[in-house]
Amino acid sequence: MAALDQFGHRTGGALDQPAGNAEAVTPSDATDLTYVSRGLYVGGAGNVAVVMVSGAAVTFTNILAGTILPIRLSRIKSTGTTATNLIALS
Repeated sequence: MAALDQFGHRTGGALDQPAGNAEAVTPSDATDLTYVSRGLYVGGAGNVAVVMVSGAAVTFTNILAGTILPIRLSRIKSTGTTATNLIALS
């Protein structure tokens, strides 16, 4: 199932507001998030391999614990992800 994009029709404005939902994430190479994120909280340091809302796959390396990445993603891949305590913000 593809992640639902609640903000796909909006630009700026709504995406600049604080997140209204949070979802603990278990990385998976096959399963999308419930909702496309508007940010990702990284609780434990490491790398995060993601699939962006555009479909591009990228790995963010050496992310510090406590970082919030302002990215719109549909999946966090288990292969390549070493960071822990991941929370998708939407």
